[in-house]
Amino acid sequence: MVIAIDGPGGVGKTTVTRRLATLLGVDYLDTGATYRAATVAALRSGVGLHDEEAVLEVVQASTITYTDGVIYLNGESVASETRSDEVTQSVTPVSAHPKVRAHIVEIQRKWVEDRGGQAVVEGRDIGTVVFPNAPVKAFLTAAPEIRAARRAGDAEAADQGVAEIVADLERRDHADSTREASPLRKAADAFEIDTSAMGIEEVVATIMGLVSERRADKRPGAC
Repeated sequence: MVIAIDGPGGVGKTTVTRRLATLLGVDYLDTGATYRAATVAALRSGVGLHDEEAVLEVVQASTITYTDGVIYLNGESVASETRSDEVTQSVTPVSAHPKVRAHIVEIQRKWVEDRGGQAVVEGRDIGTVVFPNAPVKAFLTAAPEIRAARRAGDAEAADQGVAEIVADLERRDHADSTREASPLRKAADAFEIDTSAMGIEEVVATIMGLVSERRADKRPGAC
C-alpha cells in the first residue's frame, strides 16, 4: 500500500509522514529532497538553471538515493546542503522542468518498487502524478499564518521574519500551482485535512483511519 501525502509547505507533511511510516512499519520518502538533490547537482555543475536540457543531462548523470531519511547525491550525503539558502532559492526553476520531473518521478517510483510497494510518500504531486492509483491519499492544508509560524522553526528559515516567510510561501505556492508539469493540486479522490488547529497525532489518527477503512474494503466479501 502506498500512502500519498500532498500539500504545500508548512502544513506538517514531513512530520506526519514520518510518524505514519513508524506506525505502519514501512519506509517513507520525502520527494522534495530528491528535487533538492537534483538542484545541488545542477548548481555544482554550473549549468544555467533555466536550461532544461543542460539540467536534465546533469541530473541523468547523477545518482540520487534516499535512505533512512537522508538524501544522497552520488553516494555523498547532501542533507545539509539541500537546505541551504542557495538551494532553497534555486529548486523552483529546476523542479519546474517537465523532463527533469519525469526523470525524478521514475527515481521515486523505483524507490517504492524496491520496497515492495509499501511506503508513505510525501510531496506535491504524489496523488496526482507519481502514484495516481495510491489507495490512500491525503491533501494537507493550513492557514497562511499557521504555515509561516511552523516554517519559522525550520533551520532553513531561522534568519527570516514571519512576513518574509509568508512571502516565500506565497511565491512557492504560486510557482508550484501554475507550473506546466505536475502542478500542485488536490487529487479528486484525496481526503483534505486542514491541519491549522490540529496536533500531529490528530492528523496521523485521521489518516490511519483512512488506512483502516481501505484495508477493510480489501477483506474477502467486502463490498
